[in-house]
Amino acid sequence: MRNWPWYGYLLLAIVIFALAFFFYFKPRNAELQSLREQREKLEKEVQVLKEKKKELDKIEAELVVLNATLKDLEQIIPQKKEIADILRRIQQLAYDCRLNVLKFRPQGEAKKDFYAEWPIDIEISGTYHNLGIFFDKLSKFARLFNVNNFTISAVNNQTESVTIGAKFVATTYYFLEEQAQPAKPATTPQPRK
Repeated sequence: MRNWPWYGYLLLAIVIFALAFFFYFKPRNAELQSLREQREKLEKEVQVLKEKKKELDKIEAELVVLNATLKDLEQIIPQKKEIADILRRIQQLAYDCRLNVLKFRPQGEAKKDFYAEWPIDIEISGTYHNLGIFFDKLSKFARLFNVNNFTISAVNNQTESVTIGAKFVATTYYFLEEQAQPAKPATTPQPRK
């Protein structure tokens, strides 16, 4: 090796470099490229997951708002089991307003899509001022009521506490509970003979 010409040393260096390149640097470069591709793929997945997390957070925030709205609506339109209590509270409200309840007759329910209407025929007597107080308090009632077919007239034998009579229909509402429909059994056609 001592007697090699200078290009022999150069050729040996090129061979050593080529061997190092093909057996060490090239496989390392391939590994490095593979790791870069995996990192890019993982970064894309992380970005997708971050966007899905944002969407999930948005949906959860909407769910909180919708649950609060549902609770507010349940206050306005109760479940059926609460109706009897509400009817007692209306009667008590009339008595508190110093009105005489002459007739308080719930009528049949009218079922709609997801709720039912329950009209109540009410006939009361008292003073015009007390009737106004009654309707004012009824309008501030937590539950929803519509007043229809309202008539007011003077009573024949007026006293200081009874000067008018009023008839109206107060309609309240409640949610219908979903009932599972029974599945119809499948009928199999009978073979012909």
